[in-house]
Amino acid sequence: MNIESENKNISFYTAASLVIAAMVGTGVFTSLGYQLVTIQSTFSILALWVIGGMVAFFGALIYSELGLALPRSGGEYHLLSKIIHPSIGFSAGVISSIVAFSAPAVICAMACESYLKAVFPNLDLYPIGAFVIILFHVLHMRSVEYGSIFQNGSTALKIFLICVFCFFGTLTENYQPISLMPTKEDIFTIISPNFAVGLVWVSYAYAGWSSSIYISNEIKDPSKNLPKSMLYGTIVVTLLYVLLNFTFLLTTPMDAMKGKIEIGYISGEYIFGEIGSKVMGIGISILLLSTMSSLIFIGPRVSQIIGEDHNFIKLLAKKNPNTIPINAYWFHLIISIFFIMTSSFETIVLYSGISMIIMTILTSISLFILRIKKPNINRPYKVWGFPYTPLIFLAVNIWIFFFSLLEFPLESLIGISIVLLSMVLYWVGSRLSHKK
Repeated sequence: MNIESENKNISFYTAASLVIAAMVGTGVFTSLGYQLVTIQSTFSILALWVIGGMVAFFGALIYSELGLALPRSGGEYHLLSKIIHPSIGFSAGVISSIVAFSAPAVICAMACESYLKAVFPNLDLYPIGAFVIILFHVLHMRSVEYGSIFQNGSTALKIFLICVFCFFGTLTENYQPISLMPTKEDIFTIISPNFAVGLVWVSYAYAGWSSSIYISNEIKDPSKNLPKSMLYGTIVVTLLYVLLNFTFLLTTPMDAMKGKIEIGYISGEYIFGEIGSKVMGIGISILLLSTMSSLIFIGPRVSQIIGEDHNFIKLLAKKNPNTIPINAYWFHLIISIFFIMTSSFETIVLYSGISMIIMTILTSISLFILRIKKPNINRPYKVWGFPYTPLIFLAVNIWIFFFSLLEFPLESLIGISIVLLSMVLYWVGSRLSHKK
């Protein structure tokens, strides 16, 4: 399929908004609580977020080259199918569409419920998450234009509210006794398994830096706007993440946040008081809407691309008159409701994070394979700092995966099983299609 044949109705701003919105969601407002269980150093915590941003930026460099060398929507599905093998690409597609988009959208819904529950403890808010998930599926089923307008506006509001929160955080008089200077203990912390596991939470928070590659067919002037949307979006989010976590640590005792999910609400209580914290909880719930919207916008489009290539799931490729993959949206809505009813917050994060790390590792390896197999292919964009930047990206992700196996063996095995079962589904489906 030629990328030029597609309707291109997504501007740079919408593509960048999708990248920013997909990243700035539950991760940054929830990860710190889990990190503080094993790491209590301000320097080490902020180092997690800086390293996470650098790794995401290097990943965006890799995906920019691959996405323009092999132009088509679908992300890892398309790239791994073409470079390594269709079975691995199919597995990546299943993980991208369901684990990387539907599951995080559900996590946003759960976090939204958690924040609202903190604000309104006496209300039964269980149906809220499911209602919002359904609402955004309906919105994006109907119109790309309206979805884009909402996405651009809600992302701008999200950035503004985070900056306002951080500004008022610097004005508080009750600063915590933190230090930004590294100590000897920080060096040992950074090379420890706890730091690597902390990067699992951080990598989940940065997940979304590659969002625009999944819809590259629909982006205007992709040779320019595809890399720009990922790289600029990642830089903006890294600055926001470091600033936001510094504000959390500056204003709120670590013990008050340790092991908690609703970090923004807790920190808001220390900055603004009880009434202000409730406003903050509602504000963060609103911020999460932008993230849910971006994830729900993209996920079905990956499933649509897979459906175009495989007869046994070709129903997912069907589009309505507005060129929206309507069946894929219904499929993802069912999957999302299933996740809401059956899974816990932490479980979904671990399964999705580990599965995505596996596919990210394979995709970064595919950059080197493509350079060797097709050295003369047209590359409108080449990775800056090759081969060092992709090697650093690959090494960090392998490091995270290795320590995830050590610290979370069951969840890691389930993540690996998702990859293998997806490959088995490919082989079974291909056999059935071939017999027909």
